Amino acid sequence: MDRAGKAEAIKTLEGVIADSGSVIVARYTGLSVAEMTEFRGKLREQGAVAKVVKNRLFKKALDGKGGDAADAMFVDQTIIAYAEDPVAAAKGASEFAKDNDKLVIIGGLMGDEILDAAGVDALSKMPSREEQIATVVARLLGQASQIGQRLAAPGQGLAGAINVIGEKAAA
Repeated sequence: MDRAGKAEAIKTLEGVIADSGSVIVARYTGLSVAEMTEFRGKLREQGAVAKVVKNRLFKKALDGKGGDAADAMFVDQTIIAYAEDPVAAAKGASEFAKDNDKLVIIGGLMGDEILDAAGVDALSKMPSREEQIATVVARLLGQASQIGQRLAAPGQGLAGAINVIGEKAAA
């Protein structure tokens, strides 16, 4: 790769770091092409992307973020998984790593925070952005329904009382 290509790759990786909710770092030594394709598919299901990176270029893209802890993650054959949703990449990578011991999750980056493997596992167990939005919407709709019922209840009670009075007067 020539100097211009390296500069472009670093710029792309800087964009990944800046625009992603989280970046999960893993070692993929021993994965076959079929297994790598399966891994990318799992990530795609979650809305995440995988990219094999050159360690030196990624360290330059980090530009000192995370210090030595972040630099220590980038040794051997490294792949990153990233997505706008902080939970998506962690979920996809953790699901695949459970079934395939050749993919070893090392840690991750989430903003300025450095996550270890346990932190990535905890992140993978959190609800995704879509699940959180669905929960909020369901609660709001439930509250709106209750408000409507409570607003209608006095009118229904009054209508029932008037109906009873009307039936007594007719009798």
